[in-house]
Amino acid sequence: MPRITEPTVAEHRAARERALLDAAHALLLETGEAPGLADVAARVGLARTSVYQYFRSRRELLQAMVRDVYPRWVERVADAMGAAPTPADQVLAYAVANVELVAEGAHAVGSVLAALDPGEALDEQATRMHRELQEPLVRTLDSLGVAAPEDVAGLVNAVVHAATVLLEGGRGLPEVLDRLAMVLGPLVRELGGRGVLPGE
Repeated sequence: MPRITEPTVAEHRAARERALLDAAHALLLETGEAPGLADVAARVGLARTSVYQYFRSRRELLQAMVRDVYPRWVERVADAMGAAPTPADQVLAYAVANVELVAEGAHAVGSVLAALDPGEALDEQATRMHRELQEPLVRTLDSLGVAAPEDVAGLVNAVVHAATVLLEGGRGLPEVLDRLAMVLGPLVRELGGRGVLPGE
């Protein structure tokens, strides 16, 4: 049995998997491409064959990366909305948090996986995740008495997507967030919020 570095085999395996995922995320951000198993193994100092104990293919590794990123994405957005000064300001906080996460590279995992393995199953997974992520926004809009909150949430997400396109086109995050507030600020103020970026 190989030497373990944690108190139990289960903890050792969890720590090793965490190290592999962190290495894969770092490589993706550095290269913009789906990391290969050999590169991930080299980054953490393992033989390539050892990685196969955790991930059987690059596709499986990328799927694990999506599962790893998604809960943290949801938590980050929820925390941002929870810190907003008013329920109305949660709308802008939702948008800002999503754009910041894209700027930090979290969105790249899903984009690379989609390019590597397009298909109906992946589209269903992405649709489900986006729907779950949008639920707090829909609830907030509903609590504010907005008519057709699902439709309005979809429009807010369209603005978020447009901001993402600006980022991918080379615009800086501060500039993109200013544009985001310019578009969504009036809606937030109409709903009774401040409608300004966090910290302003």
